Parts: sequence; C-alpha cells; structure tokens
Amino acid sequence: MEIYSWCIMPNHIHLVFRSVIAIKPENLLGDFKRFTNRKIIQAIIDNPKESRKEWMLEQFKKAAVKSSNVYDYQFWSHDNKPIELWSNKVITEKINYIHNNPVAAGLVYRPQDYDYSSAKDDYGEKGLLNNIIVADLY
Repeated sequence: MEIYSWCIMPNHIHLVFRSVIAIKPENLLGDFKRFTNRKIIQAIIDNPKESRKEWMLEQFKKAAVKSSNVYDYQFWSHDNKPIELWSNKVITEKINYIHNNPVAAGLVYRPQDYDYSSAKDDYGEKGLLNNIIVADLY
C-alpha cells in the first residue's frame, strides 16, 4: 500500500492510496484496517501511561462482540466509503478535501497547521512523516 495523502481526524481517517500489488481497493483497505487494528490495540495495551486503557479496551471489546468477523477488539467501524480516483483533477479535488477537513471541523485555520495530515508536506513544510508510507500488510 502506498499512501499519498492522509488526514487523521478525531473520529475518522482519510487516505489517498494505491495498491502496489493486484488487489481490489476494498480488500486492501480491509487488510489495512486489520493490520492497524492490531497495532493500535497493542500500543494501547503496552502504554503504561494510558489512563483510559481499561475503558478503551472495554469499548473495543463491546464493538467486537457485535461483529461477526472480529474476535477480540474492534477499533475501526465496518463502513467505508472508498472511491476510485480516475483523473488528476479528481485526485487534486480529493486531496484538497482531505487537507481541508480539519479546517472545516474548526480544528485549525489553515490545512498546514494540522499536524496529523500530509498537508504540511504539500505546502512545503516538514510534516510528521518523512516520505510516502509503504506498509507491508502481508
């Protein structure tokens, strides 16, 4: 998975990505969610300073009980809204939408002021990550 643009909001995430192998985007997104679910849950469990650990794990366990395909903890919801980006114009529109999401939510005044997105990089500033993320999900 190559992620080109991203924004982590308080209750959801936006990604512009492509698969580096022949796999349907919805399947790749499912793999991404399973992989990150395990990593996030483990990070919560392993963090001795996390004061909300028990409460969060209880909530994720309750969500898993309601699911037919999750056995322990469910971090992500099952609904996704993946769309195929078919032209440079649409790609630019979606990246602008993603980067303006924190502005629309009233979290910052400018997209590049939000630390948890790739907007800084697009505005020529140093972002949180060094380069395009390549995650090996298999």
